[in-house]
Parts: sequence; structure tokens; C-alpha cells
Amino acid sequence: MKNTITSPLSELITWVEDIKANNGSSAASLYIIKDDKVVLEHYSGKHSHEENAFPVTSQSQFNIASARKSYLGLAVSYALYDQYISSLDDPISRYIPELNHQVMKDTTIRHLVTHSHGLDYNENGTIYRQFMAGHSWAYRNVGVDIITNLIHRLYGKSFPKLLEERVFKPMGLKETGWRTEPDDQFVRIIGDMEKPALSGLGTTANGTEKNLFVSPRELALWGQLHLNKGIMNQKEIVPSKVIEVSTSIQNDSYSDPTIPDNGLFWYVQNIPRDKSEIGVRVPKDSYQILGVTGPTILVIPSLNVVVAKMYNKRYNYGGDQYLHYLREFSNKVSDLFSTQCDL
Repeated sequence: MKNTITSPLSELITWVEDIKANNGSSAASLYIIKDDKVVLEHYSGKHSHEENAFPVTSQSQFNIASARKSYLGLAVSYALYDQYISSLDDPISRYIPELNHQVMKDTTIRHLVTHSHGLDYNENGTIYRQFMAGHSWAYRNVGVDIITNLIHRLYGKSFPKLLEERVFKPMGLKETGWRTEPDDQFVRIIGDMEKPALSGLGTTANGTEKNLFVSPRELALWGQLHLNKGIMNQKEIVPSKVIEVSTSIQNDSYSDPTIPDNGLFWYVQNIPRDKSEIGVRVPKDSYQILGVTGPTILVIPSLNVVVAKMYNKRYNYGGDQYLHYLREFSNKVSDLFSTQCDL
């Protein structure tokens, strides 16, 4: 276990460890960058609950589950920048004409990337409509599947391959990737506590499978890339416009005031919303994304802070209470870095 702790930040470590213990996660990490400097590294636990499991280190890679959507969102923003799509308001049927036109009626790319498409899968895997596109919000993976297909069609390659070429290699990332073969550095997924841990590996790397593994350091660097508008080490890795589209509010306005605002799959803070995973005291224009196993990346531009928090237990934040815990932690981060104390 590695800890670089200053007194005010130790409260965040205590919070992370309490969640780990209470929810059955075997592994945890907390990595914070402030003003382009690493101010905290914390690693604890093992890659699973098995007695001979490897300890968590700075090289450990966690399966980040649905946090991978932020990577897909960047690919969509690239497609807009590269003029493979003319607008987020283009109907998806223009690009994938074999989709059921009646079901997809009035569904745009914007709806798909902001969880406002109103689509879901029925028991036999057929897409059906829950509500009119743009009229409400529901977190459903059908939108991710369609957008993944879209990027492959536009570029003739998977979005992981696109990002490997455009982002990962230029940044020098070595601990980020869609994994298909086992490795001692991979943290396993805790599902049912009475059953063996899961590998989290996939059979392909096309982005549809939830097999993206990332180290805490490189997840934080992913956030830092966004915070710095595409600049890393004084070099433009991603055009600033691509980052800005990804992390600014892209959904239409809703009549329901509880519905969260979204960028390209990111939750984005505007007026605090009851169904948002971002706390009420977190500054406007901050953004965050979460995976079901607990990994979370929080970016607070006005405070110049990036937080990467890792776990490996499915439904790590206590099932129905997960929004409460996510908001609580982001509020704590905001409160700590908003003070003038020496961190």
C-alpha cells in the first residue's frame, strides 16, 4: 500500500476505505491531481479476496466498466470535429439505415450520447421505445451500443483503435486498454461475495464489451487531458474543441427538474439535480463519470482538480444509495479544495 497523505486529504482516504470495507470491495485507490501536480496517491487491498491475491500497487489496472463511456464520448466528438457527422442533431438512421425507422423516429446522435433517447432492449434483444426521444432521461446501454457501431462505420475501425492512435500513443499510456488476456496487474471484479471473483476480460476490443482496464494514474491523466483542454506536457494531444464538446452540456432542456445534465456521456454540473451523481456544492461546469464496479473520475475545472477513485466491487456504493455516496464524496472534495488551507 502506498499513501502520500497530507492532513486535510486524509479525510478522503478514510471515506474511501470505509466504503471499501462496508461494501465488500477487495481493492481501492485514490489518485488526485491539483494544479498539475499529484497531491495524493493511495492504494490498498488486494486484487481479489483470495488469500494469495496480488496487492494493489501503482501498476494495478482496474476494470472501469461504464466509465469507458467517457472514452466513447471523445470518439463521438472527434467524429464531429473530423466532419464525419455534420451535427449531433443528425438522425441516427441517416448513418445506420437498417435500424427500425419507426422505433428510431426522431432519435438523434445527441439523444443517444445524453441518455435521452428513450430506447431499451426487450427480453429477446429487440430495441423498443420507452419514451419519446428528448422528452426524458434513462441510463440504458442500447445508446452506447448504437454509438459504438456508428464510430466503427464512420472510421472503419473500432473506437478503442481510434483512441489508441489519436490519444493513448501520443500520451504514452501503457496501463490503459481493452484487455482480452490475463495479467498479474489486472484487478479482478467482485460480484457475488460467495463466488470466485471475475476476470473482467473480454473476447474482443471493439468497445462494446466492458473490458477496459486502466491504472489509477492513467485514469487521472485521462481526466487531466480533459481539464487541460487536450494539452499534456505543453503538447496538443486532442484539439480543444473536441474536449469542449465532450464535457459541456449537450442535452436538450427537460421539463423534469430532477433529470441530470450530460455532455457526451459525462454528467455535467449546471443547476444541481436530484438524479445527478454530482454533489450540490461542486462548482458549475464540473463533470464526472462512474462505472458499476466503483471507478469514478471527477474533474473540477474551477479548482483545477482531478480525482480518480477506484474500487472492484459491483454496485460498490450500496445499491439504491449509490447517488448519495457519490454526491457526498464529490462535496467533500469540493469543500477541501475550496478552502485556503495548505494541501
